[in-house]
Amino acid sequence: MNSINAISALKLKNSSSVNSINKNDGGDFLSILQNSIANVNNDQIKADRAMGDIATGSVKDLHQAAIAINKAEISMKMMLEVRNKAISAYKEILKTQM
Repeated sequence: MNSINAISALKLKNSSSVNSINKNDGGDFLSILQNSIANVNNDQIKADRAMGDIATGSVKDLHQAAIAINKAEISMKMMLEVRNKAISAYKEILKTQM
């Protein structure tokens, strides 16, 4: 009987911590997605600026420019993968509704 009470108490504790995480995470899916897209856009702008600096020879730190370019490339790939997964999930939902 004590083990059942302990499990119930553990479930209540975990569910309350999950609820507090959801309330404190800073927003819903749409706002997280919008912030992510804005971050990818900022990374792309920084990379374009870095590439322009490299092309004109006015780059101050070649290492930081290379990092900015790689960061933009990786963030764009990540965003494309998220898009592909969202489209795949949408298509799967359409299949199950028919």
